[in-house]
Amino acid sequence: MPQYLLNIIQPAGQVPPPEVLEPVMRDVATLNEEMRAAGVWVFAAGLHQPEASTVVRPDGLVTDGPYAEAAEFIGGFDVIEAADLDEALAWTRKLTGVLGLPVELRPVATTF
Repeated sequence: MPQYLLNIIQPAGQVPPPEVLEPVMRDVATLNEEMRAAGVWVFAAGLHQPEASTVVRPDGLVTDGPYAEAAEFIGGFDVIEAADLDEALAWTRKLTGVLGLPVELRPVATTF
């Protein structure tokens, strides 16, 4: 079955306070359980803020932080297996609804 990457697009800035974030994370956990039960869930993870990143360039240069300033960044992701794009879109819509954030759906080109 094809795999799809669901990139969670998060606005740059302060992390929401616990009273806002905790209910959302509970809903995400519930959705991940629904995905597992449906047999589509492969992997999911949240990511630290862009400042925590390190960029390694082909010439060997290593720099801290993101390579460009941006108003948004990938705050987390899910990898799912779905029969087709329509099924993947249905799961993406559910995730967007739970998070209240945009989610980029992208087919995985190659699986190893």
